[in-house]
Amino acid sequence: MTTYIMLINWTEQGVKNVRESPKRLDAAKKQLGEMGGSFKEFYLTMGDYDMVAVCDAPDDAVAARFALSLGSGGNVRTRTLKAFPEAAYREIINSLG
Repeated sequence: MTTYIMLINWTEQGVKNVRESPKRLDAAKKQLGEMGGSFKEFYLTMGDYDMVAVCDAPDDAVAARFALSLGSGGNVRTRTLKAFPEAAYREIINSLG
C-alpha cells in the first residue's frame, strides 16, 4: 500500500454547500475503501489549503482515479503528493552511494 497526502481546497460550489461537507467526506471514505484504499488521517486546516488527507491506495492509478473522481464532483480541487515513509527515504538516500 502506498501513502498519499492530499491537499484539498473547496471550490466556490463546495464552500457554498459546506454544511454538506461531512457527508461528502463519508462518501469519499467509502469510495476509496471500495477502490482498495483507506483514509489514515483527515484534517480541516487553516492556511493555503482547506483540508489535508493522508490516504493509502494500492497504486498510483487508484490514487489518480480517486483524485479525479473527487474533482469531478465540483466541490473540491486536490493536489496529491506521493509519500515515502522513513524506511524508504533512508533506502533511497543510501542508494545514492
